[in-house]
Amino acid sequence: MKFLDKRLWLNLLAMAVVVVLLFLGLKYWLGVYTRHGEAIPVPDVRGMDFARAKALLESDGLRVEVSDTGYNKRMPADCVLLQTPAGGARVKSGRMVYVTVNSEATPTLVIPDIVDNSSVREAEARLRAMGFRVLDAEHVTGEKDWVYGIKAGGRRVSMGDRVPIDVPLQLQVGSGAYDDSTVVIDYVEPDIIYEEGDVDGFEVVTEPPAADDAPADAAQTQQPTAQTTE
Repeated sequence: MKFLDKRLWLNLLAMAVVVVLLFLGLKYWLGVYTRHGEAIPVPDVRGMDFARAKALLESDGLRVEVSDTGYNKRMPADCVLLQTPAGGARVKSGRMVYVTVNSEATPTLVIPDIVDNSSVREAEARLRAMGFRVLDAEHVTGEKDWVYGIKAGGRRVSMGDRVPIDVPLQLQVGSGAYDDSTVVIDYVEPDIIYEEGDVDGFEVVTEPPAADDAPADAAQTQQPTAQTTE
């Protein structure tokens, strides 16, 4: 019977061995490729000079890239302010570590379009999101909580001006009060001429002209004429 043929069993056994070998080989290759079980602790390089931090990270088999620059006047220039992954994290060899380096000069930012265009709450939120420090508002005459101006270091600035990020800003905001002395209202008594008759159920009478409006001719006719006698 073919079922008892030795060659059939030998072929099946050979196929099973091949499958097992392929499985073990794939497992070994995946372990090598993914560096299974290998982890390197990331050194904490914050506050270090960038050159020293780069040398330390690369000596541990890691790579380094400057992702951004910041500014902290209490820290030396060109030192590392932030790093990702953080110090102490365990990563695989060859992992990229991104760092933020302290700028040598104070960065400047452009004043956005907020004057006479937004409320004090919107303006403060926008400026703080940019990185500015905002002082208590200065109240001026105008609509309540409406932004009428910006001061930087006591000097008035406008949209598009560049201001150092460490200079605090102060908004000039309307107090809701207005200066009555600047408001002039001219009231003129309307000249109404009434006519006799009945208008909408109301009796209407004729208003006589004022004495000052009497014609000059009438005044002249009432003056007596001087007579001369011989």
